[in-house]
Amino acid sequence: MSTENEGRAVPGDPAAPSAPPTPPVPPAAPQAPAPESAPAPESAPSSESAPSPAPASEPAAAHPAHPADTSAHGAPAPQDVLTVQAAHTAPEAQHTAPEAHGAYAAPAGGWPPPPPAVPSWGAQHAPVPPAPAAPRKRTGGLVAAVLAAALVAGGVGGGIGYWAAQHEDGGTGSTTVSSGEAPASFKRDPGTVAAVAAKALPSVGTIQAKSGGSQGEGGTGTGFVYDQEGHIVTNNHVVASAADGGTLSVTFSDGKSYDAEVVGRAEGYDVAVLKLKNAPKNLQPLPLGDSDKVAVGDSTIAIGAPFGLSNTVTTGIISAKNRPVASGDGSGGSNSYMSALQTDASINPGNSGGPLLDASGAVIGINSAIQSTSGGFGQTQAGSIGLGFAIPVNQAKNVAQQLIKTGKPVYPVIGATVNMNDEGEGAEIAARGTGGTSSVTPDGPAAKAGLKPGDVITGFGGHQIDSGPTLISEIWTHKPGDSVEITYERDGKSATTTVVLGERTGDS
Repeated sequence: MSTENEGRAVPGDPAAPSAPPTPPVPPAAPQAPAPESAPAPESAPSSESAPSPAPASEPAAAHPAHPADTSAHGAPAPQDVLTVQAAHTAPEAQHTAPEAHGAYAAPAGGWPPPPPAVPSWGAQHAPVPPAPAAPRKRTGGLVAAVLAAALVAGGVGGGIGYWAAQHEDGGTGSTTVSSGEAPASFKRDPGTVAAVAAKALPSVGTIQAKSGGSQGEGGTGTGFVYDQEGHIVTNNHVVASAADGGTLSVTFSDGKSYDAEVVGRAEGYDVAVLKLKNAPKNLQPLPLGDSDKVAVGDSTIAIGAPFGLSNTVTTGIISAKNRPVASGDGSGGSNSYMSALQTDASINPGNSGGPLLDASGAVIGINSAIQSTSGGFGQTQAGSIGLGFAIPVNQAKNVAQQLIKTGKPVYPVIGATVNMNDEGEGAEIAARGTGGTSSVTPDGPAAKAGLKPGDVITGFGGHQIDSGPTLISEIWTHKPGDSVEITYERDGKSATTTVVLGERTGDS
């Protein structure tokens, strides 16, 4: 339904026939013909109920499609609209009076007038208005004319429909169509997006982080309730600026805000746990799902505060699994790595740390990064292009439990330094380690498995390895003590071995 003329007088239909002229009167009192320059009056059953037509010289104005979008183009120039209106005249046959003997000649438009009140053979009829001159052709006016035609047609159609409704059954009927009273007990069915969001939103909070410096720099992120003791799980990069001497607060969907403190952070996993100060007693933790059982195509629901817009819900599907993602540049240091769940649910800066839910409302991941058109992964891109990445909840749960218990993360390791720059052929064990040390830790997991410097690891736990970051992402999906099969190449030959993962505590 067009709203181009909403709240305005409906313009007359340029293609509709004009109203009949005043019937001829007896010769004693002939009716003077109307001046040719004056338009024929509209014929309407009631001047009070019919809408007043807008003057033909006033074109219909087009509202912008989005009022806030100042870049949207407006309606065609008035002369374009007028040209279209002039072009929409009645067919050519309607401009010529019929030549029927003994019959009253119909004026232009073909609308037959009522029979004369008394016989008036030989009386002069009202002259037929001449056909309007053909409009001048304008170069490049076709597109504008088509656009204007669509707008004008929408307004005219609405006007005719309104007139007909007003005059049907004596003009006493209402134009409003009622769908009936909504039942007072109306509820969304369980499993719908609305029902899942309504249940989950009270357990998701918007995190405000401010550093302890004089500038008070910080940012906005998201977190969700992990337990009834007031622990909140989020991303490390959301709270890192406030971890040392800064301030943290969590605001929930009911508008209540609580101060919080950092319990522990894991830079490598990009996971952090906060604790609410004076936590309320009615906290409802979100249920945790099983990210290992997630399948490509499963529905997803993301909740967060994109660009500071709290309590935003978006939907999508799982578009890929086991996607190796490095949140930094892949050169090591404090970069974080994950074998991520990929989703096309809209994720933007501010969604970081928020839950990715399945169709039942269980958490299957922590939204952490997005892909941008400029290339690379991270959390500061301009906006979502349908490629978002979440830390699988099985990994995040293990990290959260470690942080709550000890305040420090524990990482599984293979005891070997790999090249972090090359990719495509696998993860090559470097010739030398940091500071000139051995790249294979003596008596470490890799050494015990028979791996040596120069070996290229191409498979880990059944997953293909194409780079050092990919290898780390896969290692960190396991726990210390897990036995994992490794495929590697040495001197052009492929071989397999089993490594028992060791552990490293802390980020340093």
